[in-house]
Amino acid sequence: MAVDDDILRKNPFEFQLATVVVNDAVTREAISRKEERTFLNFIKLDPHYNRYYDGMYILFKTGMRISEFTGLTVRDIDLKNHTVSINHQLQKTGTKVYIEETKTNAGTRVLPLSDDVYDCFKRILEKRNPPKIEPVIDGYSGFLFFDKDRKPMVAMHWEKYFQHAVDKYNRTYKVQIPKITLHVCRHTYCSNMAKSGMNPKTLQYLMGHSDIGVTLNTYTHLKLEDAQKEVNKIVSINAKKEQKEA
Repeated sequence: MAVDDDILRKNPFEFQLATVVVNDAVTREAISRKEERTFLNFIKLDPHYNRYYDGMYILFKTGMRISEFTGLTVRDIDLKNHTVSINHQLQKTGTKVYIEETKTNAGTRVLPLSDDVYDCFKRILEKRNPPKIEPVIDGYSGFLFFDKDRKPMVAMHWEKYFQHAVDKYNRTYKVQIPKITLHVCRHTYCSNMAKSGMNPKTLQYLMGHSDIGVTLNTYTHLKLEDAQKEVNKIVSINAKKEQKEA
């Protein structure tokens, strides 16, 4: 508009963005069920990293965002009803640690706990060793994990634990496992639930996605063998119906 009105002689933004911005985005892929089992078993048996096993297991098996997980407090865990309430998240920007609302309205949700995840939360509560004076962040206290300075752990801590654990695994074994980030855990959960045939709307709720399109994009990672299983399942169901009708 400025050029058209003779305010500017040339449009300074008339170029292709791709020519000046390097595309360093990496597609975030889920790891396979076998890789997940192998890694978690390694963590469980490792004399150093086994202290993080329950937390890592929960991240793989619930699909929680890491900020939601680190923000959990004792009062959010309902062992009696086998549920966990997600209604806030713990964030860190620079040196400031603070509480925020969930990423979206859909992020506020109550997750049902499977028996194995329930056991993880139960052990975490039993082993929890808080400082004499509980840290309070924006009115929230009773956090589940603390660092060496007795402050609540944040995403950065878990990112490093995963990185160092994967490095140790790959130094130990010839068959390597891919890089595992916090988002890989979340994406792996979403992919596994999709492959198991979970209703997309249910999966959307569990993941805290405000847009069903984000959830459905997970299904694009399904492979030929997944499609074959679905086709065979439908063929089998139709065959049984035809037998009953005959």
